[in-house]
Amino acid sequence: MLSTQKLNRICRQRSTNVQALASHLTTGGRDDREAAKAIRNWQKGLFKPRPSHDDVIKLAKALGVEENSLKDWRASYRYAPLSASKARLVTQLIVGRTVQDAMDLLKFTRKRAAPMVGKLLKCALADADEQQASVDSLYVTEARVDDAGRRLGTKTWIAKDRGRSHPIRKCACHIHVVLTEE
Repeated sequence: MLSTQKLNRICRQRSTNVQALASHLTTGGRDDREAAKAIRNWQKGLFKPRPSHDDVIKLAKALGVEENSLKDWRASYRYAPLSASKARLVTQLIVGRTVQDAMDLLKFTRKRAAPMVGKLLKCALADADEQQASVDSLYVTEARVDDAGRRLGTKTWIAKDRGRSHPIRKCACHIHVVLTEE
């Protein structure tokens, strides 16, 4: 996936404008106007249209850098069966660490979310390894947990005093991990 921060940083360093980059993307079936609009959206973090692998290669060639220097690798676990606050305790531990350090830390963390985040980290690492990234220089730039509401099929209740009932709410969350090469 194209990294917004890396694209903006490299464009500032090379002092490249949008029109110069758009001229390199026109060979992909877009005209100059559509290509310029796509690059402006990508610089803002809006991925509409979604950048393809060929688009990233063309941008890297236009900026004179390797294609992996514009990418980051993401993995997400949707509707994980635990609350977001409990998963955030684990994800806050690994942000800013190298991948190997984060995996070692998760192996010895005694929280229910640790194996889930560990599998997610391995998934993102496998994606980076498949795209010939340097696995030793990867680190976790973002580990985010979003609330997903109540889990499906868990609308139950518990009996209370004087004939009342209280609902049991079992929550779910979305866990996102982003890896970047140094």
